[in-house]
Amino acid sequence: MQTHDYDLVVLGAGSGGYAAARVANELGAKVALVDHGPLGGLCILRGCMPSKAFIASSDALHDVRESPALGIQIEGTIAADMQAVALRKRALVKEFADHRIEGINTFPVHLGHAQFVSDEAVMVGEDMRLQARSFIIATGSSVAPVRIPGLSEAGYIDSDGVLELERIPGSVAVLGGGYTACELGQFLARMGAKTTVLIRSNHLLTDADDDVGEALTGYFREDGINVVTYATVARVEKRGQRKVVHYAVGGERLELAVEEIFFAMGRVPNVEGLGLAAAGVEYDLEDGIGVDLTLRTNRPNIFAIGDVMDEFQLVHVAIYQGEIAARNAVSGTNEEADYRIFGAHAIFTDPQIAHVGMTEKDLKRAGIEYLFGRYDFAEHGKAMCLNKTRGFVKMMARPKTGEILGASVIGPQGSELIHEVIVAMNYRATVGDFMRIPHLHPTLAEIWTYPAEECAAQCGLKEAVDQMVEMATSGGAD
Repeated sequence: MQTHDYDLVVLGAGSGGYAAARVANELGAKVALVDHGPLGGLCILRGCMPSKAFIASSDALHDVRESPALGIQIEGTIAADMQAVALRKRALVKEFADHRIEGINTFPVHLGHAQFVSDEAVMVGEDMRLQARSFIIATGSSVAPVRIPGLSEAGYIDSDGVLELERIPGSVAVLGGGYTACELGQFLARMGAKTTVLIRSNHLLTDADDDVGEALTGYFREDGINVVTYATVARVEKRGQRKVVHYAVGGERLELAVEEIFFAMGRVPNVEGLGLAAAGVEYDLEDGIGVDLTLRTNRPNIFAIGDVMDEFQLVHVAIYQGEIAARNAVSGTNEEADYRIFGAHAIFTDPQIAHVGMTEKDLKRAGIEYLFGRYDFAEHGKAMCLNKTRGFVKMMARPKTGEILGASVIGPQGSELIHEVIVAMNYRATVGDFMRIPHLHPTLAEIWTYPAEECAAQCGLKEAVDQMVEMATSGGAD
């Protein structure tokens, strides 16, 4: 048996694990990575990058179809070459993965499944023992297990399967209404699949504020995607060449026959098989590993980051957590994670959705009073020029001080537009501060000044509002 001693061993070489190893190495620690492969991480191999490459193609196809509204004449058939789309995606993924692997290989990398045998050692396979003062668990997540009778027998594709398609099926049933279901379900629809989304709630994205989720549901329906709400899936069967979903709405039993089923009902933390009990680490199969704000588990020398905690399944959060965990593990410090702005996220549907800070649901649940301002893209000059008028922005602020508590956008380039609010909230800006920031005209970004102005007026910041009006009437706006 081989035995290796390290200061820190990181289980998982994805974005969070790699960030942790990099920071630990910079602090002078002897660090190693363990990963079962393939190297590169979920984001690069089966998540962010391949999905956004696919979505770029379907968005471009949609924009071409919509271009007559801008006076562009189109003749002949408009179609996508799915094999070319898949080829481009594979090339991009390889480029990203090769670059990441180059960085990973600057550390000792032990390929295989790691299993704790104590809180001071893990086994990799049957003949390699890694001992360390500290460990960081960054093993990520996997597609949730199938619990629908008959689905496995009938056959289905999950998000991994969608991202490997080289032919778009004629019809698809999407089971689930979260961000993956919405992003890839819309992709399939725009690429030519007759798409039906079955969800149990009253709108897509149940974790989002109702106005955001309801708006996206309406836009999907306008584009021909059949979103069936309050649907309970009972079972699935194979009938000839078709897959039949049996479901009920309000007591009425219905069925949907399709060529393919896209199972998109979430992900679960990768905690099974890690031997966490042997290390004394407390965990749950559904909720993952519990940590405090220093990212420590109940065992002070063992940390956990990223999807394995099932709280923030976001790459930038995993990286942030990895860096904090590495500093705490190596230096013995107690630096705490602050999710006030690091919980910001985006959903790459069209229109895009993004949020930072507390949602209205969060504020109401916490019993926090707030001011509210909203402005629709349908009323915004630049959006009208671009023919991108779906959606709105909204901002929430403290009643007395005007400090920005949160903001949401559903609209064109929402994932980019949210960043200026993230920066503002990082410096704890008030709506008055925000309004004093010059915004170029005509731009999409200036739409944020309207909900800020509305909130400022409500909390008595008349001077800031007057300055905003003066700037607009002195040449800043048409």
